[in-house]
Amino acid sequence: MRFLVYGAGNIGSLYAGRLAQSAQDVAILARGTRLEQIRRQGIELEDGVTGERTTAPVEVVARLDPNDAYDVVLVVLPKQRMAEVLPVLAANDRTPSVMFFGNNAAGPDAMIEAIGRDRVLLGFPGAAAVPRGDAIRYFITSAREQPTTIGELDGSKSARIVELASALQGAGFPVSVATNMDAWLKTHVAKVLPTVCALYQAGGDPEQLASNDDALRLMVRSIREGFQVLRANGVPITPGNHRVLEWLPESLILFLMRRMLKSEAIAIKLGHAEQGRAEWQLLAKEFRLLIERADVRTPSIDAAYRHLSGPEFAVYDDQPPG
Repeated sequence: MRFLVYGAGNIGSLYAGRLAQSAQDVAILARGTRLEQIRRQGIELEDGVTGERTTAPVEVVARLDPNDAYDVVLVVLPKQRMAEVLPVLAANDRTPSVMFFGNNAAGPDAMIEAIGRDRVLLGFPGAAAVPRGDAIRYFITSAREQPTTIGELDGSKSARIVELASALQGAGFPVSVATNMDAWLKTHVAKVLPTVCALYQAGGDPEQLASNDDALRLMVRSIREGFQVLRANGVPITPGNHRVLEWLPESLILFLMRRMLKSEAIAIKLGHAEQGRAEWQLLAKEFRLLIERADVRTPSIDAAYRHLSGPEFAVYDDQPPG
């Protein structure tokens, strides 16, 4: 397959580099100093578990032109940058498949309107990555924890989704094909956004969060409220194993969260939280629309979202929980 990875940040670089190392035909779209860096030295990767460093020579381009032809464009950009890329993708009709690879609580309507339903695929990475000098230090999550998850809008196991899954697996990423990718993404936001808010509440330090019972309790209660919001909107909790967060005793969830926050890989997994504040704020706004449609009281979510800060969230400051 011929890939264009649209976005040369940490995750985009990781997927482009690993796909290139597995003999896929890959180009990556980058700009400014990052474009020059990749052009000069390729993509340097550092395994967060073994410490092994590798270099992947990858073709780098500065733009996607209307006549450029790829099998798949993998869009790996923060959610707040999607509006700027949609017209570029719409102008290029020679690429049949565009996978939007990241957080989304608003659904695929804007993407469908811009480029057509048949071209839209949804996905989410099963990896975390942070910069380390000139390299990207990464951790690939296991199939049990969170594989790279991809899907067609209609949930079918199409030939192209199977081929894409095979290419990603060949690059070392465990892959799951979801039958309801939109629900998966909304569930992910309902779960991860309170986690990020709790991390901000603890000053951005996972170790501090592990010992902050108030922040952890608010996180758990916010996740549970978020799941209520999804159910009220007719969105199934996906994958189904996340439903354990609804019925496990809070004390047990807190114990498990503390263990997770003390793991060796957590610094990489949560390393993007501070840099992604603008994206989290946008996702909170998107999820707030789901709350309004559901007409569900969310005192814990309201309290958690205050930790996103910024003037656009001042509305929560005069709405005490309870």
